[in-house]
Amino acid sequence: MSRHTIALPAGYRHADAYTFHGRDADALAEIVDAQARRIRKGVLLDGVPTLLDIALHADRAECVVDSDGATSEAAVQDALVNMLGLRIDPAPFEQAVRADPLLGPVVARQPGLRVIQSATVFEALTWAIIGQQINLPFAISLRRTFIGLAGRAHSSGLWCYPEAADVARLDIEQLTSRKFSGAKAETLLRFARLVADGTLPLDRTDEPAGVSERLLAVKGIGPWTINYALLRGWGYADCSLHGDVAVRNAIGRLTGGERPGMREAEEFLEAYRPHRTMAAAYLWASLNQPTG
Repeated sequence: MSRHTIALPAGYRHADAYTFHGRDADALAEIVDAQARRIRKGVLLDGVPTLLDIALHADRAECVVDSDGATSEAAVQDALVNMLGLRIDPAPFEQAVRADPLLGPVVARQPGLRVIQSATVFEALTWAIIGQQINLPFAISLRRTFIGLAGRAHSSGLWCYPEAADVARLDIEQLTSRKFSGAKAETLLRFARLVADGTLPLDRTDEPAGVSERLLAVKGIGPWTINYALLRGWGYADCSLHGDVAVRNAIGRLTGGERPGMREAEEFLEAYRPHRTMAAAYLWASLNQPTG
């Protein structure tokens, strides 16, 4: 068992982390208690079931790491930085759009918005594949099933999100018999097996263009999945989410028109380079704000 303390920036929005990690009310692999300011997450790190118990304070996050074996400090630190959304500083984007007639007011109403990430790159990519072209509640249900099939239990009883080798061992029928479409199941297994055998590295230090090229070569993974994974997994600051329906709905709502097509949305987001990730995050947030 080890302890880690991570400084939080001024104005850190604790609710962003609670909302993202608390999506599954059944709490198979994550338990969020916003009143106690606590997030507990089960994840496999270096193949070892690990419990990350994070207590959020005004200026810092204190984490107790309980691993059922030996894990590297680098893997733990990487997961914590992801889960707290500390890879992308929102300040440069907020400064850039201060006078923007569309996103400027959205930012002013919710300053300091953070892009919270999945604990690992593999989790982000498999979540993106699971969520392709289905609604969020159904995606969360499939994710829970996925963890139950491929994950492993920590000694505390909390389940841990699987690694590639765990998923690679599944048979397609194990997924399709649990409401996964054949195409989605095939993509998940194909992707996991490529990662597990070393054919498809998921190196956080790689350039986005190289990552995108490798992922696009995997049948079943398209531009939306890649950009969402770059956002939630790698924490790249300039992902274009023009293929995301919610982003396009938000653009139409802000501009007072119809939902734009993907090409129009891509052109709209071009104006926000090199901060398109934060633009997408604020477009999502704008859907929860009153119009006008």
